[in-house]
Amino acid sequence: MSLRLTDTDATVAVGHRLASLLRAGDLVVLTGGLGAGKTTLTRGLGEGLGVRGAVTSPTFVIARVHPSLRGGPELVHVDAYRLGGTAELDDLDLDADLDAAVTVVEWGAGLVEGLADDRLEITLVADPATEERRLEARGVGSRWAGTDVEAHLRGDGGTP
Repeated sequence: MSLRLTDTDATVAVGHRLASLLRAGDLVVLTGGLGAGKTTLTRGLGEGLGVRGAVTSPTFVIARVHPSLRGGPELVHVDAYRLGGTAELDDLDLDADLDAAVTVVEWGAGLVEGLADDRLEITLVADPATEERRLEARGVGSRWAGTDVEAHLRGDGGTP
């Protein structure tokens, strides 16, 4: 699937819609260049999940945990950009929180696939001349079988 996002507000709105699709135990792997909108999408996701604290880039702290304000799953937001490999990822002990949280890993492709058999892989590509982005999503594993992620993110349905 491919979805066109016209601006930052559209990216946040897709994050909101994504939140209603996710549940505890879900792993989301975000890929895209600098400024592609990974943290913006995660901010919308955090707002949609109703978590505490502003969702900002965890680049320097590597990982942030945002507890739910509504009794839902917490959001674990990870930036793997500065990690040197799977050994440093293991040090974060993400698999300990995986079942109880929605875990979003920016720059995680090639590092986090071993954390879960099921994951949602999202790639964001920014147009350098505009604020537009293209979002591509792919569900991996039985968790995502039969779920129309594209329709859900577009806002016209899909089976959660």
